Amino acid sequence: MNNRRKFIVQLGLGSAAAVLASRAMADAAPLTEADPQASAMGFKLDGTKVDKTKFPKYAAGQQCSGCALYQGKAGDKSGPCSVFAGKIVPATGWCNVWAKKA
Repeated sequence: MNNRRKFIVQLGLGSAAAVLASRAMADAAPLTEADPQASAMGFKLDGTKVDKTKFPKYAAGQQCSGCALYQGKAGDKSGPCSVFAGKIVPATGWCNVWAKKA
């Protein structure tokens, strides 16, 4: 296959993947603190409201947007998280599996 055809095929595949990803994001439900998995992991919609005695790992300033598991883009108000599949978490949230982005 010549380079031009290969490029056009790859461009089409890339566009299709982008459309599917945006649809999946639109279909995802927001995570709530009442969700059993979220509750088990100490999830809070607002990271500043974490019970520091119950979760001593928490440190001021930790929030989903700074976590390695958060898949939202910089500046997004919310995004997917690899821990909570199919759910959207707020950038300002926090849970006990928080890990600093590299």
